[in-house]
Amino acid sequence: MSTLEMFAAALGACAVWLTVKQNRWCWPIGLVMVLLYAWIFYDAALYSNMLLQGVYALLQGYGWWQWNHGGDKHQGVSVSALTWRGLAASLACGVVGATVLGYLMANFTDAAAPWQDATLSAFSLVAQVWMAQKRVECWPLWVLLDVLFVLLFLQQELYLTAGLYAVFTGLALSGWLTWRRDQRAATA
Repeated sequence: MSTLEMFAAALGACAVWLTVKQNRWCWPIGLVMVLLYAWIFYDAALYSNMLLQGVYALLQGYGWWQWNHGGDKHQGVSVSALTWRGLAASLACGVVGATVLGYLMANFTDAAAPWQDATLSAFSLVAQVWMAQKRVECWPLWVLLDVLFVLLFLQQELYLTAGLYAVFTGLALSGWLTWRRDQRAATA
């Protein structure tokens, strides 16, 4: 466990807590966290997660913009639900991404856990896009992914990061309850 990992974990907990609270500062704090984790995952040979952090960096900007200028009135998006079509299309993208990335990592790199890492990375992108759009479904997906990430990081001896993702699981449960309540209030 390095000082860099400890700092990145602290930033991560702060960013997710701010996301649950729907505070727009989650995005710039999250940007610093993902850049640090890109290096940590490179060092741990978790290349899919390293690449995921690069995409997350772009999605941090997208989320910042959505939360500040998205929506019909360009005043930021509100919590909403996906349509069944949107849900199915997004999950299909996750399956395709996991398959392609898993194949590439298994056959062309020395990745430590190519299929597990690729699957979690692909579906994390789905959850991150949903979060940027304030889709309430991001949270149950994050709960599942965070639990599976804990297992991956324990296998790779990234104990502090595993602990962080255990905290993320609790925050995701809180986010799910909070955003569902906000969604119901907005539609009432």
